Amino acid sequence: MSENRFTPAVIYRDPKAAIEWLERAFGFERTMLITSPDEERVLHAEMSLGGRGRIMIAGEWSERTRSPKAAGLNTQLVHVELDRDIDAHCDRARKAGGVIVQEPEDQFYGARTYRVLDPEGHVWTFSQSVRTVSRAEAEKAIGAKIYAKDWA
Repeated sequence: MSENRFTPAVIYRDPKAAIEWLERAFGFERTMLITSPDEERVLHAEMSLGGRGRIMIAGEWSERTRSPKAAGLNTQLVHVELDRDIDAHCDRARKAGGVIVQEPEDQFYGARTYRVLDPEGHVWTFSQSVRTVSRAEAEKAIGAKIYAKDWA
């Protein structure tokens, strides 16, 4: 088990295909997989990236848990922090069929980010720290006050 205190569960119509795509496109690794006795259905799956973080992958299991492919909208996105090579990561996602909705670009808070839609329409944001920015610099850049407990 992970030290994470919050773990997003991402719902797919076809979780088996999603797991394979997430491995190919984002480099996620399977850390747990529970299937039905006939191995046709994914009952529960967990994945991480480089041994860090955790997401759960599930199939649609009730009227209130649907893939964006079925519902036609997102109510959340998953944000993943990378250690390096964000532009190469974006290219990998694109080559795997991800739809890049925001190309990699530097942000005022010192990160470089991009956004991608997976085959079922989930929005994923990937970020990499590229420079250290003080809170005062960030406030000046956006013209607003920022409250952040641990940002000097």
